[in-house]
Amino acid sequence: MDTIFALATAPGRAGVSVIRVSGPEAFASLSSIAKSTPSPRTAGLTTLTNTNAEVLDQALILTFPGPGSFTGEDVVEYHTHGSIAVVEAVQRELATHYGHRRAEAGEFTRRALMNGKMDLTQVEGLADLIEAQTEVQRQQAQQVVSGAFASFVSSVRHDIVRAAALLEAAMDFADEEVPVDVTPEVVALLDKSVEQLNRHIEGYRFSERVRSGFEVAIIGEPNVGKSTLLNALAGREASITSVYAGTTRDIVEVQMNLDGIPVTILDTAGLRKTEDHVEKLGIERARSRAESADLRILLVEQDVPDGIKLMSGDLKLHAKADTYEGELPSVSGSTGLGLDALVSHVTSELSRRVQKAGLATRHRHFEDMKRSLIYIAEAKSVMLGKTSQYDIAAEELRSARHALGSIVGHVDVENLLDVIFSSFCIGK
Repeated sequence: MDTIFALATAPGRAGVSVIRVSGPEAFASLSSIAKSTPSPRTAGLTTLTNTNAEVLDQALILTFPGPGSFTGEDVVEYHTHGSIAVVEAVQRELATHYGHRRAEAGEFTRRALMNGKMDLTQVEGLADLIEAQTEVQRQQAQQVVSGAFASFVSSVRHDIVRAAALLEAAMDFADEEVPVDVTPEVVALLDKSVEQLNRHIEGYRFSERVRSGFEVAIIGEPNVGKSTLLNALAGREASITSVYAGTTRDIVEVQMNLDGIPVTILDTAGLRKTEDHVEKLGIERARSRAESADLRILLVEQDVPDGIKLMSGDLKLHAKADTYEGELPSVSGSTGLGLDALVSHVTSELSRRVQKAGLATRHRHFEDMKRSLIYIAEAKSVMLGKTSQYDIAAEELRSARHALGSIVGHVDVENLLDVIFSSFCIGK
């Protein structure tokens, strides 16, 4: 296997840059480049030189013998000065050594997967951790990286294996004078598995939203103050405001961090009847996006626009809090009156949904768990039927176990790997 190397820190000037090397020749090239090498798992300061004995840099060296490293291979980290020229000079020198080449995107993590240091869910969790921008995203990704989801999948698979083994044993002893009825224990194991899978299936839509961000749509008639409210929430002029109706034709998005929760606020076109073709397209898009959003903030002055259906957690607010004296909750984007109450409501509602999030964060997790449930249902059906076809039930349970194995990367995932690792940076 090739020895790979890459810059593990962000490209560009920095105080320190880290170049990571992994593979069977990592220590050999270190011995050639460095004037002195530290003991395994210790750090040492040394001078780096090229083949012409020219000094490249003074660097801190860390060594990690395999299999006790991130990739499971021999790993060396060169902590150099963060000069673009220094980093490139060191990498040029590494490229001249036997068996060395520059790493591809995500190749270090891919080797960790192949060497059994991580499973596929942990790889995906690591990708999410790298991309995390809010505290809630970090917490969710950290759970997956730590192996919590993999442990859950392993536990369910263990129960399914146990159920299938009981069925196999019952078939083996079918000719005995006093056969053991394993049906109650098998049903109990399968019911437990179904309950656990359903819990994470139901929590998927919330955990996926934590990963990608919740959407909150501001809707209402033209000139009701939607763009002004968006600007007030964003703290900047994100959307054009005007006294003329129909200014907003397309959807304007602003990303926010509400108490650690990632949220995208949407300013949509004013809802009204119009003959303007472009404005009509904007209104259709506004209605569609509002329907798919997680929350809607409806601003009104008098009547609610036709075709608007509010859902649990949505807000209906009067748009002129500074002049309004009625009983309806109100907000003013121009003065900020009612803004804190609005943000508090949105944060509280989304926090409640975050609490329902499961560990499954990707659609493939959702699909594989659903497939497993179908196989479990088929197994129970044939097992509890008039003829008690244990052999067919056992085969269905093998398929259920196979579906769950796909989640952690035990089976049928080669076609997924290139897609997953393409999102990683080169040095990871």
